[in-house]
Amino acid sequence: MASTSETGHAINVANFKTLITICKGYGPKYNPTKAIIKMPALEALHTKATASIVDVDKFIIPYNAAVNEREATFSPLGKLITRVTNSLATSEVLPATVEDAQTIARKLQGKRATPKAGEPPVAPAEGAEPGKKSISASQLSFDSQVANLGKLVELLAGQSAYIPNETELTTATLKALHADLGAKNDKVVETFSPLDNSRIARNEALYSKTDGLKLVSDEVKKYVKSVYGTGTPQFKQVSGLKFTDYKI
Repeated sequence: MASTSETGHAINVANFKTLITICKGYGPKYNPTKAIIKMPALEALHTKATASIVDVDKFIIPYNAAVNEREATFSPLGKLITRVTNSLATSEVLPATVEDAQTIARKLQGKRATPKAGEPPVAPAEGAEPGKKSISASQLSFDSQVANLGKLVELLAGQSAYIPNETELTTATLKALHADLGAKNDKVVETFSPLDNSRIARNEALYSKTDGLKLVSDEVKKYVKSVYGTGTPQFKQVSGLKFTDYKI
């Protein structure tokens, strides 16, 4: 489902199309001197803005799919790692080795060795990444989990006494899981870059302070008011169209 902000951009473009249609209805009375609000410029801007919305939609689908796949694969990791460390603890290995594994496991699971008073353990970030800061924090969390799982696998591979009978706990299975998690994490990174670039292009088309759709729509409204006057049916037609601004 599209987020509220993604939907808001599309509404802005739809309202801009309505604005153009209304202004066309004025016939020769709509005759501004300012270049960016002349009819050819308005239609070109609408085409550009529509294309930018389509681009974001095109790139957001594979990105969301990659995020969902990554989340589904990472989600059981915490419980699995707990089983691994318990299995290691019941093997013929040194206590220090178990402690090393548990230290890595805590990092994997986002836990402190001793949580601060009144502070719950820090959970790994979820796959939903609504904003720049959230995306950065989430990505670092997943990168860290992949890295720490690799460290744990290396530690286990060096322990000849770690030979669990449970297939999912073996070093070979964990190596394969590590590779799979890394690939799914990389896929999110790969699909985010074109999505981010398409959003930048869309925001420039819609919210540029020099020739963006929001600014141009405001200029059109001013021109219509100058032609017909405040309180006229014509001005009410355009003034009633809402264009939400977004910081870029």
